[in-house]
Amino acid sequence: MNRRRDNGQMGYKVSYEQADKIFEKLSETYEIWAPKRFKGKGRYSQTDLIRYDRVCRAEDIEYREKSDMPAKEVLSPITQSLFYFTEDEYIESKATSKKLLIFMRPCDIHAQHHQERIYLGNGGFEDLYYKRMNEKVKIVMMECTEGWDTCFCVSMGTNKADGYAAAVRFGDGELLFDVEDQDLAPYFEKMEENGFKPDYIEENEISLTVPEIPDKDVLTKLKSHPMWQEYNGRCISCGACTVACSTCTCFTTTDIIYNENSNVGERKRTTASCQVEGFDQMAGGMAFRHTAGDRMRYKVLHKFHDYKARFKDYHMCVGCGRCIDRCPEFISIVATVNKMAKAIDEITGTES
Repeated sequence: MNRRRDNGQMGYKVSYEQADKIFEKLSETYEIWAPKRFKGKGRYSQTDLIRYDRVCRAEDIEYREKSDMPAKEVLSPITQSLFYFTEDEYIESKATSKKLLIFMRPCDIHAQHHQERIYLGNGGFEDLYYKRMNEKVKIVMMECTEGWDTCFCVSMGTNKADGYAAAVRFGDGELLFDVEDQDLAPYFEKMEENGFKPDYIEENEISLTVPEIPDKDVLTKLKSHPMWQEYNGRCISCGACTVACSTCTCFTTTDIIYNENSNVGERKRTTASCQVEGFDQMAGGMAFRHTAGDRMRYKVLHKFHDYKARFKDYHMCVGCGRCIDRCPEFISIVATVNKMAKAIDEITGTES
């Protein structure tokens, strides 16, 4: 029998075959979501795509590479039906009846906390469609000790996470689990005991220091700084960075009218991007950000100033680096923030 640690947690070592049997039992209660490789589905010829999907076996989980798309698409997919309507009534779309067990890296766990702040704690408003999924979630943290050349989670303080239901280390022929949620413990009965606790990356290949904007006057001058004009010639306003971002929450809604009956249809919610021209357009044609540089400024300041200024805790960016990976123009958010820091030094007269 496994011996329980003093803190009530349990550690286990299981083979992939044993893990598959555990997954089979878990699937009776949970949908299991994890990064999965889709061969030949990448954006370039003969490349793969790694994104979140339901898995049935441990071998289906892609742990050796960072996923191209974030874990957020499980709870807030790129497109989803909200409700169906006729001229007389509407019916809400159905959510899964099962609980959700989602494999995430530490940065994505932090990103989910930011998502919760937007969808569930934003001025007292709760998004029904996010809430009904979020309340079903248990997280399995995927140990991440090396990272990739576009990660900067250490700089953002998101390289470590807690509060997970379980943590896992993938090895050759075996998996190590740290099970903290007692709802999951019965699935590991009779498995070999192990004292596994996850390790974390301590240093990335790239880093940044988010500059402090001391007052509104500096912020106003920063918004008109010429550094943003560079992106008028570089950014193509495709929105790939924000779709791949693990913390972006913008969306648009569209009513789809069925051809068979113009009084019947559905309302869909689709991911939107502040980087795409026309995103900020209002009734009457009024718009606020007319150039790619204006839109880049808006995104960067939101991630590295506005969110923290509003919620008084952390910057919105979690340093996953997916925006760098997905940008067809090779724009680095790290380089952009470092340029912003230099611009602030120029404004405040502290440039060395």
